[in-house]
Amino acid sequence: MVPERESRDRAPAGATAASRPRTARLDQPGVPRRRFLPEYDPDAFGRLSERIARFLGTGRFLVWMTAAIILWVAWNTLAPRDLRFDEYPFIFLTLMLSLQASYAAPLILLAQNRQDDRDRVNLEQDRKQNERSIADTEYLTREVAALRIGLGEVATRDWIRSELQDMIKELEERQNGHRHDTVVFPAERSGGRDADDR
Repeated sequence: MVPERESRDRAPAGATAASRPRTARLDQPGVPRRRFLPEYDPDAFGRLSERIARFLGTGRFLVWMTAAIILWVAWNTLAPRDLRFDEYPFIFLTLMLSLQASYAAPLILLAQNRQDDRDRVNLEQDRKQNERSIADTEYLTREVAALRIGLGEVATRDWIRSELQDMIKELEERQNGHRHDTVVFPAERSGGRDADDR
């Protein structure tokens, strides 16, 4: 009888085991494949494109580009013939400007796409914040309504003040109506002197 350890270490036998391809193990990292295209960091490239697009939209870029074109045209029209590198139709200048435009357009579009993505994330965060604010406001409104209902039967300062004013008016009316018949205050019994007169 073969021990159990030896049976595990042996290679599988039989026709089906020999023809089966050996697969990568899932518990070990895979071997990286060779890539023919160069690898780059999309986020770093996006940041660079945003910087370039931001520079292309400034007045400084327009001043530098205008100065370069004026210098180019001046050199190729005023310099001696053997030092000129682009004659009058300025074909090479046209090529350089179209090359610059062909690179600037995709860079600007890439920067706009990144800005749109950021705006979309910001709008989503603002929407969630607004939903939380609305929920908090509704909760506070319900709490204030519950407090008002609870305070509806509690005597407030204004209610007590109005009740006291009504009682004073009622007492003054009684005093004016019964002044001739009966004496209401004890100060009037003692010769008409009040406590304030003392």
